[in-house]
Amino acid sequence: MFCSTLLALEAFVVFFAALAAYGLRAVDTGVILGVGIGGALACILAAGLLRSFVGYLLGTFIQGCLVAVAFLVPEMRDHMLAVGLTFAVLWIICWRVGGRVDVERAERYEAELEHHARTRGDA
Repeated sequence: MFCSTLLALEAFVVFFAALAAYGLRAVDTGVILGVGIGGALACILAAGLLRSFVGYLLGTFIQGCLVAVAFLVPEMRDHMLAVGLTFAVLWIICWRVGGRVDVERAERYEAELEHHARTRGDA
């Protein structure tokens, strides 16, 4: 859940960063649109694929690409590098914490089913 939320937010950031790069006219418009729209769609695709390990691999690849894209537009390098590194750190945190939350949620669900079966049997 955390990872999919992060990727959805990242899709917006990638799209709006592409609009900012377009406004600076520092790189060819086709490159900006391709990277911006392609990156945003890749984030959404990865969020949809998170039920399998492929989604997590794609998400990790996207984090690396976001950091690398920071070097395409020199006028935005510092800002995009900060955003890319921030999202990469958040990705690692979401992956670790989200996995723990999913395990705890499954354990709680099993405990609730067990409790419900016991209380129904006593009535």
